[in-house]
Amino acid sequence: MSGTSFRTKLYLPAQAAAEAEATLTGWKVSAGDAFAKGSVLAEAESAKTSFTFEAPCDGTVVKLLCADGDTIPFDEPVIEIETADASFKEAIPTAAELGEESRMAVNVIPGSVSGPRSGEICMLGIGGYLPERVVKNAELLEHFPDITEDYLRGVTGIKQRHWAADGEKPSGMAFQAAREALEKSNIAAKDLGAIIVATTTPDVTMPSTACILQDRLGARGIPAFDLNAACSGWLYGVSIARGLVVSGVADNALVVGVDLQSRLLDNKDKTTYFLFGDGAGATVVSGSVPGHPIRQEILTADAKGLHMARRLFPGDVIPGPGADIDPWIRLDGPALFRFATESFSRIIREVIDKNGWKPEDVRWVVPHQANGRILKASAKKSGVAFDRFYLNIDHVGNTSSASIPLALIEIEKGLQNRDKLVLCSVGAGITAAAVSVEWHKA
Repeated sequence: MSGTSFRTKLYLPAQAAAEAEATLTGWKVSAGDAFAKGSVLAEAESAKTSFTFEAPCDGTVVKLLCADGDTIPFDEPVIEIETADASFKEAIPTAAELGEESRMAVNVIPGSVSGPRSGEICMLGIGGYLPERVVKNAELLEHFPDITEDYLRGVTGIKQRHWAADGEKPSGMAFQAAREALEKSNIAAKDLGAIIVATTTPDVTMPSTACILQDRLGARGIPAFDLNAACSGWLYGVSIARGLVVSGVADNALVVGVDLQSRLLDNKDKTTYFLFGDGAGATVVSGSVPGHPIRQEILTADAKGLHMARRLFPGDVIPGPGADIDPWIRLDGPALFRFATESFSRIIREVIDKNGWKPEDVRWVVPHQANGRILKASAKKSGVAFDRFYLNIDHVGNTSSASIPLALIEIEKGLQNRDKLVLCSVGAGITAAAVSVEWHKA
């Protein structure tokens, strides 16, 4: 992210767990004042303690949202500020407060929204986010003087990728993609019935990134959970969301794929260091709003490839002093190439057959952007011409669970009414998924 200023709201820091509010006893700043991180913005007291409200970042006061003597719930903002602190932009707020239209009642968990559905279930708007930092091959090749740019581009198909800035978090990237998807879907956060986040790089082990995103969106009282199907995660999420809508659990389900892999790469490992970019992609799956009908789905996994793509830490073991822990992503390149090529081609053929389509009926195959050579080899075996495969790996790299929605954003303006799409992925596990969609223009 750049140093561009943005506006945000701050909350009083929560005190004892049982306390819900505090009284502001005195502001130390006014509108227009500049302040430094750690400076005292206000003094306050709760039922059990007096405390100072310190600035979590450098910034400028835009507006005070309450007056001296006001009693404020901890989940309501007290001040609006302007700051250029990127790490604070991605921080998790104490509570989501995005306006009344984005709030849901806490502790009200709805049952079946409208009963089981038998009609069309659709994907709506697609949202995406790529970090601002662009990392070109030349920068990474400084660690590998024996490899040329031409060779690297020929093997991977990648020229550049986006890497997150210091302080950016998966939940923050997911929020940006989700907000765009909701806006393009004309769906408010309060109208969501479920949130699914596909990721192998959560903010923390628990709580889930989906619950962190739920808090930022202000969409309380609905199911929210993470799933890990590696690069196939977003399509797994779309399929699960469709099931939630069909069963009547939700009218609208938000599905986000987000991965921040750049911090998990060993700069001495030439099999992984060049491949991965960071990003997030999202959509809303709906049974109540017309969109792009989901026609067929295939989900599968084959544990014969269990160790071909892996990251073994963190797991259930807490490393002691001197422990030999490998924290990086590792790939068994040759074996993964063969397995992924066969899996890609097979699920593409199967989902086309399941629809009753012919290969030439498919306008675009939108694959997970795994590796240029894998996708070319998969096309030959799938029966679909390679010029029908949409690739954007050259400028975004392998963004794992975010790759398919990010590619869809690039092609959606050029799609025609009733174009047939095959979305497909292969990931660690080995997982594989394919979803067919018929694109409808409004």
